[in-house]
Amino acid sequence: MRLFLTGLAGFTAASVACGLAPTPGTLVAARLLQGAFGALVIPQGFGILGATWPRDQIGKAYSLFGPVMGLSAVGGPVLAGLIVDADLAGLGWRPMFLINLALGGAALLAAARLLPRDTGDRSTTVDIPGSALLAATMLALLTGLIEGSAHGWNAVPVLLLLAGLALFAGFWHRQRTAPSPLIQPSLLHNRGFTSGLVLGVVFFAAVAGLLYVVSLFLQQGLGRSPAAAALALTPLSAGIVIASIACYRLIARLGRRLVLIGFLVTLAGTAHLLALITVSGTDTGGWALVPPLLVIGLGMGACFGSLYDVTIGDIAPAEAGSAGGSLGAVQQLANAIGAAAVTTVYFGTDGGGTHATTVSLTVVAAITLLCCPLVALLPLKAPEQHHEDCGAR
Repeated sequence: MRLFLTGLAGFTAASVACGLAPTPGTLVAARLLQGAFGALVIPQGFGILGATWPRDQIGKAYSLFGPVMGLSAVGGPVLAGLIVDADLAGLGWRPMFLINLALGGAALLAAARLLPRDTGDRSTTVDIPGSALLAATMLALLTGLIEGSAHGWNAVPVLLLLAGLALFAGFWHRQRTAPSPLIQPSLLHNRGFTSGLVLGVVFFAAVAGLLYVVSLFLQQGLGRSPAAAALALTPLSAGIVIASIACYRLIARLGRRLVLIGFLVTLAGTAHLLALITVSGTDTGGWALVPPLLVIGLGMGACFGSLYDVTIGDIAPAEAGSAGGSLGAVQQLANAIGAAAVTTVYFGTDGGGTHATTVSLTVVAAITLLCCPLVALLPLKAPEQHHEDCGAR
């Protein structure tokens, strides 16, 4: 819990530094600190769940945690757009970060009061070389994507991407040989879990990129203000909430089939949105966007919790903490990769904003379609179902 509180306090302080940054360089440095402390929070959240919930209940905990994270990923940009457009006290974008002083402070008080106390395990060590390799991997990949999008695909971004792949290979090897790896070796040998990690990276990256592209189309294509663009995304948020509530009990009956249903519903909504923008372009009305965005939200809500829940279906109780931290980290990494990759497609496409949007949505739809057959590699059932089946036998 101490590491969780440290991450939360550091993230709050770094957010204030972002809001008060006098220069772009200072802002970038503060954002780096914000990301570093934020990376401490999510994995610890999963670790706390794994350590405090009984094995037969942990699936329920993860199935609630996943949609909350997904909704926050959508709700964050919505709130940010409203704050920026409001121009509170004439501060422009700064309140977007300064609001975390109130939110982070409230979260710190709640965490200190409500989270279970633990003494920790002082024998546990952090794999510093593995962490460094993973950080270098993400830095190389994201910088390569951004550089390629902004300045063209010359030798520099290509070399950065190749370096990122080589560093990731080094990280993967390190996890198999390190005495205290970030990911337990037994998890890497679990086909169901590794399949869930891969699917999580691919799918979460796709939908993260979709959100950015839709926001760009709303503002650059339809001329919406940041607040209006944020409000236009509320049907998607509503879909996530509705599906999360509806699917909470369905996971026990459907297992990995619910993940497939979520992928297919997301694909259907993306295809609807793609067809709408292809036909109407910048004449697309605001109300016309509601049905496809709602459907996309329903698909995302069906996936967020169920994918996590099913992925841990075959793991041992002792692996729950490492598995939960890995899944949380994967979602955060996927959000960064997806935003960089899909917007790279958007800005790298000639022919105007409408054409760039349709190409980007086509890429998202193709990625989502690719995920569908891979669901067969996931564990058949969630942890609680395995528990019930064993009891029945």
